[in-house]
Amino acid sequence: MKCRIWSNQELMKFAPQYTGRVVNVSGWKDDDKQGRKYRDYFTKATEYKLTNFPGERGWQEGDIVLDLESQYLSDELIGRFDVVFNHTTIEHIFTFKVAFDNLCKITTDRVIIVVPKAQKWHGTQDYGDYWRFTEQALEKMFKGNFMEIEYMSESDTEDGIYLFCIASKSKYETQHRLSQ
Repeated sequence: MKCRIWSNQELMKFAPQYTGRVVNVSGWKDDDKQGRKYRDYFTKATEYKLTNFPGERGWQEGDIVLDLESQYLSDELIGRFDVVFNHTTIEHIFTFKVAFDNLCKITTDRVIIVVPKAQKWHGTQDYGDYWRFTEQALEKMFKGNFMEIEYMSESDTEDGIYLFCIASKSKYETQHRLSQ
């Protein structure tokens, strides 16, 4: 739980500055597990949506249907959101690379992601727990999606280590345009 408190504090530092369309991908109940909704963190968002998968736990009326493991996203999802937020989801998806790429495809600019670097296994019969991530892995995966990391931090809590990362397409474009 201390990892979650830490990542919520990190998000509170940045979320209020983002405007535009924000989506919490696989947001389940949009619960920060401290009594608030993540929606409340993004105070300047003009739109805030959740994605879930019908029939899965947490599905609510009004959620956007998104199968993170799908090789084919609908055209209406590609580039639909300015900011994509994802908290500790992709470690539960066996085809995590497809899921990660999809996070990057549905944003016009930024992905905010929280992933476990070291944490006790917490899978169940309903959903697995397959992966842990490093700073190098995130950097390489974002670069593969034409994004650059703007900010990354690591928790230092007794119950595990999370990585909190913000990456941007515009930062990538600016850096690569200047280097040419």
